[in-house]
Amino acid sequence: MLTRAKDAWGRFATARPGLAQFVVFFLISNGVTVLQLALMPLIKWLFGMTSLIDTSFQVWPVGSNPDGSQYFVFDYAEGALPGGGGGLAYFLAVQITLLIAQVINFFAQRSITFRSNSSVAKAAAWYAVAYVVITVAAAAAQGWYKAPIYDLLIDGWGLGTTGETLADFATMIINAAISFWVFFPIFKVIFRQVPGTAAEAEATRSRGAERD
Repeated sequence: MLTRAKDAWGRFATARPGLAQFVVFFLISNGVTVLQLALMPLIKWLFGMTSLIDTSFQVWPVGSNPDGSQYFVFDYAEGALPGGGGGLAYFLAVQITLLIAQVINFFAQRSITFRSNSSVAKAAAWYAVAYVVITVAAAAAQGWYKAPIYDLLIDGWGLGTTGETLADFATMIINAAISFWVFFPIFKVIFRQVPGTAAEAEATRSRGAERD
């Protein structure tokens, strides 16, 4: 059964290499998202026990909210949710969760999905730049959906703490979806295969096999 499935996948990957690559990227990305969903409550709980929850983290004011209040790209007002924005504690919980997930995603996508043999250092540098840009863009986009989601699930539906957890999951899934569609074309560029390097590696393996 396993052999037949492996052979079927091999034929599919040979016939449709681009689509097969996208499928693997999709599966790994979803696995990383599941990891984020598992880590987020734990890390948030740990930081929630610190005084950082009472330290506001509101940076990069740009424009105004519909109610006339100041809009911040990163808006984590002091105080625990739902009354506050989680403060610096919630910001760090989100960013540390994303960082752990993206480091795992980097190596998994590089070695499994794209089988890249290009420079790890160069790929990591470009990945870091892309990660920062996408993180800022996703944070800015949260101004459109974060507050309504939390208000609906916590107050509107009266779910309290459960609503807060569901809202955490919803915002993280939206962030993951944004990253998914943006990162795939970026990975296609930074995770290249260098034909000469691959050929040399194969030749070295062949010579070693002949000597054995």
